[in-house]
Amino acid sequence: MAATLSPLKTLSAALLFSIGGSFAAYADDPTPAALEAARTVISASGMTRSFDAIVPQMFGQLERNVLATRPELKDTLHATLLALVPEFTKTEIDVINSSALILAKHMSEQELKDTAAFFLSASGKKYVEAEPAAFNEISGIVQAWSQKLSVDVLTRAHEEMKKKGADF
Repeated sequence: MAATLSPLKTLSAALLFSIGGSFAAYADDPTPAALEAARTVISASGMTRSFDAIVPQMFGQLERNVLATRPELKDTLHATLLALVPEFTKTEIDVINSSALILAKHMSEQELKDTAAFFLSASGKKYVEAEPAAFNEISGIVQAWSQKLSVDVLTRAHEEMKKKGADF
């Protein structure tokens, strides 16, 4: 017995197939232009700021750890680490390229180009400049809200449970 699909189910199946197909068109195999636009987004958005900090932080931590037990190595270790910085800094391009591939799997080429255009615009550059300070302030607001919410939820849940004869 052959199953028949209603017109709505057929349309839904076709829509899901076409959406899935359109995702696959740019999700699995991004074009070189999409990858370039994604690299632009990653760079222009300020995302690379977090990448830029990793090598110096790691070298600083290594230097502190070694010097805690071997302070006599200070000058030699510092010179060695300074000489190694370029070798490890150049590996950041691999992270940028991998990040671009990931981003290009989640956005279409046109969306990436539009996003890159925004970040390269005066408004986009201002956003990137303002974002770290604004994010710090927003984080403070969210943290305060979260703490207040925690107390308020506990208080209200306690009140409601008490009305139902259960106390905790």
